[in-house]
Formats: sequence, C-alpha cells, structure tokens
Amino acid sequence: MSEIFHSVTLDKDKCKGCTNCIKRCPTQAIRVRNGKAKIIKERCIDCGECIRVCPYHAKKAVTDEFSILKNYKYNIALPAPSFYGQFAKNDDINVLLGALKKIGFDDVFEVAYAAQIVTQETRKILAEGKIQKPVINSACPTVVKLICARFPSLIDHILPVISPMNLAARLSRSIVKEKLGFTDEEIGVFFITPCAAKATCAKIPIGAAKTYINGTFSVKDTYRKVLPYMNEVDGTENLARADFDGVCWAVSGGEAKGLAIENYIAVDGIHNVEEVMEAIEDDKLNDIDFVEALACVGGCVGGPLNVENNFVAKSRIKKMADKTTKKAELPVDVDVAWDTPLRPNTVMSLDEDIVVAMQKMEMMNEIYERLPHLDCGSCGSPSCKTLSEDIVRGFAKETNCIFKLREKIADLTREMLDIERQ
Repeated sequence: MSEIFHSVTLDKDKCKGCTNCIKRCPTQAIRVRNGKAKIIKERCIDCGECIRVCPYHAKKAVTDEFSILKNYKYNIALPAPSFYGQFAKNDDINVLLGALKKIGFDDVFEVAYAAQIVTQETRKILAEGKIQKPVINSACPTVVKLICARFPSLIDHILPVISPMNLAARLSRSIVKEKLGFTDEEIGVFFITPCAAKATCAKIPIGAAKTYINGTFSVKDTYRKVLPYMNEVDGTENLARADFDGVCWAVSGGEAKGLAIENYIAVDGIHNVEEVMEAIEDDKLNDIDFVEALACVGGCVGGPLNVENNFVAKSRIKKMADKTTKKAELPVDVDVAWDTPLRPNTVMSLDEDIVVAMQKMEMMNEIYERLPHLDCGSCGSPSCKTLSEDIVRGFAKETNCIFKLREKIADLTREMLDIERQ
C-alpha cells in the first residue's frame, strides 16, 4: 500500500469550492483553497463519498475505456455480484452473463463464485481461532484502508485473505491458460466495478504482491453497453458458477451469512463503520466473533458507480438469489492468504526530525486553542484541528478562519480609529 494511486480524481474546472466534500470525507483528505478543492493523496481511501455529495460532479472515478479490449486476444469479464441488481425485468443471471459476451468478452467468470471460495477458506481460518476477535472482513478495500489510516491498532483483527475480485482474476487466467493455451500477455481480465475503491484495488491489490487484472469498467458504463443486448440472449448457455451464497455478497450481511455463524455484526455506510471501529478499539465488542464492514450503504449495491438505487438493486439481488437453486462446486484448499502484510498508514508526518515534529505539534496545539472549535469548514479545512495542522505545514493561514479574520478586521478598525482620533 506504499504506492499511491487513486481512482477518485478531481476536475478543478467543475469545482466551485462549496466545501460539501470536506465535511463528508472520513479521513479528512480534502481541502478547499483559493476556491478549489484539493485531494490529499496520502489521506484518500477511495471511499467515493465526495463523488456522492459533490453537486457539480467535480469528483469522479477513473476507469478504463472499452477500447482496451483490442489489446488482448482473449478477454474475460469479472462481473461484481452487484452488477446483477442493475437490470429490471430480468432474474436470470445467465442472460446477464451472456449479454457480456455480446459486447466483446470471450468469457465470463463470476466474482460471486470466487467469493464463495473465499467464504469456504474463511470458515477454516475462523475455526483455527488464530486471529484476534472480533475478526473484521477484508473484502471492502475502503474499510481496510480506513483501518490502516485511522485505526492501526485493529490491523491484527483483519481477515488476511485476498479479495474475491483478485482471486477470480487469478483462477480465470489459470483456466484459460490451461484449457486454451493462451499466454498471460494474450489474456485480458477486466473487473466490472461498483466503486472507485475496487478500481484502485484492481491496480494495487491489498495483501497481494501482484494483480491479475488488466483493467476495470464501471457498472454504469457496462450497463449502457449491455442493455441493448439483453433481449438477444435466451440464457440457455450455462455460464453461472455461483449459487445463493455467492450472489448475496452484493448486499450487506451476505458474506457473514455465508459463513454460517450467528455471533456477527454486519455494518454498512462508511460513517457507521467508523463508529463500529471505534467501539472495537474501545474493547466494547469483544464478545463478537465476526464483523462484516462495508463502506457503501446497503453493501456493494450502494457503490457510487452503480446505476440502480441500492434498495431496488438489493431487492432484485434477493430475487435472483432465491431462484438460484444450483449448488456451486468449489475447489478445495485454494490459497487465498495474503502474501503482503498490511502496514499502518502514517499519512504525513509533521517532520522527519522528531524534535522538529514535536515543536510543530506544540505550535499546532497553540494555534488550535486560539481557534473557535466550531468545525464549520468555512476555512476550507474540515475542522479547526486540521486547520491548525494546515497552518503549521504552511498550507493555510490563521485568517482562513472567518472568525479570526473578523477579529483581525475589528483590530485593524480600532487601530485606524485610534489613529484618526490622535
């Protein structure tokens, strides 16, 4: 996670400096300076909250163009389970998967199927009892990054398994190479993503030294391409591998239910996740075995790159899952363990010299005490505490605070009046 890459980007031309984004960012990664927002890359966890709340659409997630398919001889689509909930009047997964083949993919491999393999292996890991409880799922990259940035003491609680997305890419590659004889360079593997965080994770995977994914397409962009072909596929080609448990990973609680355990919590929505992580850190949830934490409301169906309302998509997913009567045939003893350990994200230190850093910390505290402690965001920083940090770093001035500016103007006015009276 040392390499900095983000799918969430800012279009400065569209930004109006409204400060909506700085108030919603869970890691205080955004500032507004000179009337424009700025994303601090070291702090960003690609949660996509700024994409949701920006009224001017100045924040966006960068994914790939479909023209990239031309670069490979054999292309594989990896649809996220949430993709299934985007289409009205369709409850046949094979129709959706068949439509993907109509738009340029040679094969389809369900991430839902890889999720079931992860579930199978997770049961074994939990049975061993070697991970500190409550065990926190690692499927949501935003949650993992949030922990690394704000709750580093909880890193040992995180389930050390690779994402279903990266596992699906690895397995599908292996199958095509073995059965059809293509080389890695000839195979293109593309994830259809509901969120910016997974688009980032596809390039720089969490817990893995390498990615098996060549690119990502948003659910929204893929939906537009697939929709015209939906009526041309009859669903007779049996492409679906996953069953009920895999499909339900799209919604909050789906992963935990698949584990067949009772003592768990399923929390969704980044700000709700923050509260649960604080509770774990304060030793308030020691009696819980497993925490499924997802950054988007409703789970992955709530991702900002989806098309459909998350509640509608959740209902459709449930109907599909209920009609999925087949039982997935899962391989045994699949290696899903991390090969790269997580490290705390120290964000940005005040200074490399510890003595200087401590002096700056004292300056921060002094400045903070002079500020009004209202955390209104009018200064362009998310809170008075972060403004004091920005001032010490040289990114802002104390008069960025409108209350301090008023005081300054009042002092100058008094001085001018005193001079006038002399």
